[in-house]
Amino acid sequence: MLGRKVPAVTFRTRVRDEAVGGSNPFRWQDVTSDGYFAGKRVVLFSLPGAFTPTCSTYQLPDFEKLAPEFRALGIDEIYCVSVNDAFVMNAWGKSQGLENVKLIPDGSGEFTRKMGMLVAKDNLGFGMRSWRYAAIVNNGIVEQWFEEEGYSDNCDSDPYGISSPQNILAALKSRKIAA
Repeated sequence: MLGRKVPAVTFRTRVRDEAVGGSNPFRWQDVTSDGYFAGKRVVLFSLPGAFTPTCSTYQLPDFEKLAPEFRALGIDEIYCVSVNDAFVMNAWGKSQGLENVKLIPDGSGEFTRKMGMLVAKDNLGFGMRSWRYAAIVNNGIVEQWFEEEGYSDNCDSDPYGISSPQNILAALKSRKIAA
């Protein structure tokens, strides 16, 4: 995974546009991988689903809270990608009060599949979802990789720790000291 370019895909997003008017002032906007990753050093993390317990209680909120520390270490953006549609991702972001983390909807799972992280979660009634992982991506190239152990379809557990923001911060800090 290290040194690999992130897959070139087009994400179907919904963005607020007051010109649309009405009670739902959003429009479709396609954003490419280059639109998210070109010319930036970012933390990308992926998780099984919006509104799920570990994702909503720990992983996403902790990335949100620790964003200033990531920025101090040269991170331009923090992105969360999930195999959920733009409507779900926008509702989740609103419910979480996000200001620092940007959510990327991978509704069809194309990006996740091309990253090699698509797994079946039929045992939970989810269908195809992302395995939990994170990466430091510099100008579209994977610089550091953090994958939870036990990658498999219909895994009985939901491992979390390697891709935690605390672990990624520690890796960034140790690398900065070593550099």
